[in-house]
Amino acid sequence: MSKMKSQPSRRAFLGYVSALGIAAALGPVSMAEAAPKKGGTFVMALKGGESTNTLDPALSLSHVTYQALRAYSETLLNVTEDGGLEYRLAESVEPANGGQTWHFKIRSGVKFHNGQELTAMDVLKTMERHSNEDSKSGALGIMKGIESMSVDGDIFTVNLTTPNSDLPYLMTDYHLAIQPNGGFDDPAAGIGTGPYKVTANEPGVRYSFEKFADYWDDSRGHYDAHEILVINDDTSRAAALQSGQVHAVNLVSPKTAKLFARAPHIKIETTDGKGHYIFVMHTDTAPFDNKDLRLALKYAINREEMVDKVLAGYGSVGNDSPINAAYPLFDDTIEQRKFDLDKAREHYAKSGHDGSPIVLHVSDAAFAGALDAAALFQQSAKAAGIPLELKREPADGYWSEVWNKKPFCASYWGGRPVQDQMWSVGYLSTADWNDTNFNSPEFDAMLLEARAELDEAKRRETYGKMGRLVREEGGLINPMFNQFIDGMQQEVTGWVSHPNGNLMNGFIASKTWFE
Repeated sequence: MSKMKSQPSRRAFLGYVSALGIAAALGPVSMAEAAPKKGGTFVMALKGGESTNTLDPALSLSHVTYQALRAYSETLLNVTEDGGLEYRLAESVEPANGGQTWHFKIRSGVKFHNGQELTAMDVLKTMERHSNEDSKSGALGIMKGIESMSVDGDIFTVNLTTPNSDLPYLMTDYHLAIQPNGGFDDPAAGIGTGPYKVTANEPGVRYSFEKFADYWDDSRGHYDAHEILVINDDTSRAAALQSGQVHAVNLVSPKTAKLFARAPHIKIETTDGKGHYIFVMHTDTAPFDNKDLRLALKYAINREEMVDKVLAGYGSVGNDSPINAAYPLFDDTIEQRKFDLDKAREHYAKSGHDGSPIVLHVSDAAFAGALDAAALFQQSAKAAGIPLELKREPADGYWSEVWNKKPFCASYWGGRPVQDQMWSVGYLSTADWNDTNFNSPEFDAMLLEARAELDEAKRRETYGKMGRLVREEGGLINPMFNQFIDGMQQEVTGWVSHPNGNLMNGFIASKTWFE
């Protein structure tokens, strides 16, 4: 059956949210003109997989598990390519109490891969698991704003501590994949409602899937089978695409993108978005608990040089904030931080640092060109008299053993659909993925204030204050926003660029087909 039959119009959705001043849209799935062809096995080679990976959605950390989640599981809603929303496991959404209460009607007739039928109780249990501190969920920051949840028949209801017009967007977070009984029985079983069913799970090596015969949406899942090969080495991954061993690859090196594009059987797709290549400092750990030291490092990084040499121009400079112009309500009046060796020296001297090596943990597993970026950072820091030392870490285990554990390391974020989600997941003091250990009661209070504010001008002003606070006080060094650079065989059809993530925001296997 087609999901489009039960989806209300964009006008209807806007009609009942317009009274709240909510700038949201509910649109149909983007489909190509020609009818998709069915069949074949779609194979991807991906960077970002480790032997420590798990199929538990709560713990999804890397590109590989993200793509696997998109294949076998689904969320209540998805963000569309134009920034709107589309219904998935929820077939309608309705706000109440000025946006403090939200009712999600759960789609009927949807089956999990174990044959069990989806119910609103599965949704409730999923959200309860991600609300539990013990789950270590990447969506924990989102769940902090929820006061209570309940089920009445096929209606799942969320009551918030304060109104939030972005709540439907928050429910699109990929960690919030709906599982039978919420995943309490076996969160890593790989059982979902997605178009493909897991048939092999070899962390750090490969994943395979077959088309789920009882999948509810005939507009997705056109391949008979799907496979993900973990190839972290950039050269080997490029060779796999060049030779025709695989149909698509992620994270094409900017240095080789232009060469790739010359091959007659390969196409390169670049997408501007919200992804950013960064270095993160734990603000509660010496020496990074010293604001002057943090500022010294921020001024000592040459952003333009990195965009030019590491991204080969496939990106733009960052400003020590996770937010750029791709976000609604972006404040473009925040002054751009520039490379300034004099200010770097000044703040380093004020920090009183003892001159011992400042260790930056880095691996190209963090992002393509991370080692090169770190080397450039080391050189410019040295010019400011800052003793930056690089510690190269193995790719396998980087996201489980280095990121969010070592006090200074390279990292990567793909961004989120709206600012509330990005701030909630990565910067709220209680968020499990707060990878700078940023703890600001002022920031937390403004985040809640922005959630409850329905006036866009006032919300933009609050978001601007939050951005300035993180830029000045936080542990984020954001030198650059990257473009997504994806490579694929010419026969892959149905491609649509998505600003929220590479490889069509993870949906390439679900939405494309062979010509």
